[in-house]
Amino acid sequence: MIDRKQDVFYCIYMLIKWISSDIHFYYVSIYFIYYFWRCAVISDLMVNEQIRDKEVRLIDTDGTQLGVLPVKEAQRLAHEKNLDLVKIVPNAKPPVCKIIDYGKYKFEQTKREKEAKKKQKVINVKEIRLSPNIEEHDLNTKMRQTAKFLKNGDKVKVTIRFRGREMAHTQVGKEILETVAKTVSEVGTIDKPAKMEGRNMVMFLMPK
Repeated sequence: MIDRKQDVFYCIYMLIKWISSDIHFYYVSIYFIYYFWRCAVISDLMVNEQIRDKEVRLIDTDGTQLGVLPVKEAQRLAHEKNLDLVKIVPNAKPPVCKIIDYGKYKFEQTKREKEAKKKQKVINVKEIRLSPNIEEHDLNTKMRQTAKFLKNGDKVKVTIRFRGREMAHTQVGKEILETVAKTVSEVGTIDKPAKMEGRNMVMFLMPK
């Protein structure tokens, strides 16, 4: 990870360098803002003067292999194109660098990450609550609801709550959960089998 202090010193160095060359103050300010912004976006890749290796294997903007060059020469080529020299394979010998627009690269990378997150399907967990003495009609209604959740791509937590003396008949609850799993087997499968959690018996179903 690049030291942020080095980034700040680099920005100050570039500002002094440009001021000393008698460039108009307006352009100096724009250039300073650009370098300060670029320092803010640098994360785990070394860029431009931060690359201290003597030689690097250079790749041009279009992917052309330019061979092994002194790092100063590689930095000069990148500067002439008003682009950045970025170390993309630091562990190679010599390290591999590429001439790119680093700010644009980071922007496109962030954009791709956001698009990937949007495409990731979010799986919700719905809960169906039953009792060990549930009527057949009510059970059928609950099973239809369970199947609907599974068809929509949701996981389902099926819970049976035992009260008082019902704790002596937990086998009844297990049989009910087995019936539910068998009934919805076309659209779902058991993710976690039935087990006791305090006074509750819980089973998780997941969509096929």
